[in-house]
Amino acid sequence: QVQLVESGGGSVQAGGALRLSCAASGYTYSYKGVGWFRQVPGKEREGVAVISPRGGDTLYADSVKGRFTISPDNAKNTVYLQMNSLKPEDTAMYYCAADSPGLFLIPSGYKNWGQGNQVTVSS
Repeated sequence: QVQLVESGGGSVQAGGALRLSCAASGYTYSYKGVGWFRQVPGKEREGVAVISPRGGDTLYADSVKGRFTISPDNAKNTVYLQMNSLKPEDTAMYYCAADSPGLFLIPSGYKNWGQGNQVTVSS
């Protein structure tokens, strides 16, 4: 059974940083896409960043370019999202997702999802 376990969320002031982790069990990160998404109540889930862990290719939403970095630790079967220069508008529930055939920032491309991790940025 595939499980994606997220950790690292929390509350931070604007300008601060957080790092999210997504550890997989029952599934080995490979060349297929692993992505981070976020969602606020009443809005659609949006793609933030995606990576091919073995290939190294990445894709970012324009809203986070230059501030967020997605990276893998293949030895630990974990993908990270380093979030710097956080803004109040980054406040959301963050989800990791895996097993996409490509680098997609749309949720429908992913088969497996984590439980979500809240990130709150105060001004």
